[in-house]
Amino acid sequence: MAKFSAGHYDVVIVGAGMVGGATACLLAQCKHKSAEKLKIALIESRAPQAFDASQFDPRVAALTENTRMLLQRCDVWEAICAKRATPYQAMEVWDAEGTGRISFDCRQVHQPNLGHIVEVSAINASLIEKLQQLSNIDLYCPAAINNYNAEEDSVILDLDSGAHISTSLLIAADGANSSIRQQFQFATRHWDYQQQAIVTTIATERPNQQTAWQRFMPTGPLALLPLSDEDGLHRCSIVWSQDTEEAERLMALSDRDFCQQLSTASEHCLGEVLSTDKRHSFPLRQCHAIDYVMPRVALVGDAAHSIHPLAGQGVNLGFVDAQVLVEELTRARDRAVDLGDLAVLKRYQRRRKPDNLAAMATMEGFKRLFGAENTGLRLMRNYGMSAVNQFTPLKNQLIKKAMGL
Repeated sequence: MAKFSAGHYDVVIVGAGMVGGATACLLAQCKHKSAEKLKIALIESRAPQAFDASQFDPRVAALTENTRMLLQRCDVWEAICAKRATPYQAMEVWDAEGTGRISFDCRQVHQPNLGHIVEVSAINASLIEKLQQLSNIDLYCPAAINNYNAEEDSVILDLDSGAHISTSLLIAADGANSSIRQQFQFATRHWDYQQQAIVTTIATERPNQQTAWQRFMPTGPLALLPLSDEDGLHRCSIVWSQDTEEAERLMALSDRDFCQQLSTASEHCLGEVLSTDKRHSFPLRQCHAIDYVMPRVALVGDAAHSIHPLAGQGVNLGFVDAQVLVEELTRARDRAVDLGDLAVLKRYQRRRKPDNLAAMATMEGFKRLFGAENTGLRLMRNYGMSAVNQFTPLKNQLIKKAMGL
């Protein structure tokens, strides 16, 4: 139920996932010299789900230190940790086609860890719990939007409940298949990798050593991400990206045969894979909006850009989108500038687009480099990995960059 009698909001956010929820939390808590809080609506099509500690969510996020600090500013980090969050202190990356290997360790940069592996449901549930406590946010959930009408001074939304609300600024945080991006005809560049990612939770023979393990194969990377040990089992979450035909073959295997194939693919880095939860797969595509903004509309997170998951940076880029957009909106409000003004929104775009494009180009480069069958390229990448591993200053810079520091 709405807390406000008026149907107009300063900001309406569509999508109450990780990035949308964090955007709402940051906006709701931003201070203004008048002490007047923003009126915010958050619209989500799916009913909120409570976190179920009895099972592991196959969807996890590898959160950087910068993201952890952002979630702390949202006042949800303690709640996330109380549910389940696993710090990892090291990372081992190696080439399946040679001897190239890089080892990262948090102690090299004097940090307690490199990041945290957290189940998506733990983050979402904690954000929803916080949002429900904030007096200046109306949560429409579940709710669907039947129609959008863009006018000069506002965007009007018609909800499936029959309610009509308007806003000075509409923020799309509704994912890679954003209906807002489509409705407002944002142009995009996109391509299909012809791959699928298999995700699930596994139990292994040996402890994960608070280490993230990643093996690059010609058909795609395999990542084993550490989870907490419970019930005497050593668990990891996996993201196994494979060419579509190979992924379909792996999905069709029995659990026993899948575990055997996974043990081999991981080179038994954690011993035998003993068991697997239900497997899920999804197609891998890259999409980037040519513009993130237009008058009174802004895209954040996967609605603006989605990338290959091989380095686990997608959601972290989305959290930085939220952080920067809130900074620009706070600056505009302090100057009594309309939040939906295109000049305000373009400042957000100018700050975020170069970094996002650079990350996308890097991921694309990695995919092509490790998928190459050329012998010369294989020798070069193995030599390059070994050289980086031995050059501590460069390796430390890569660690800090990956942590968002």
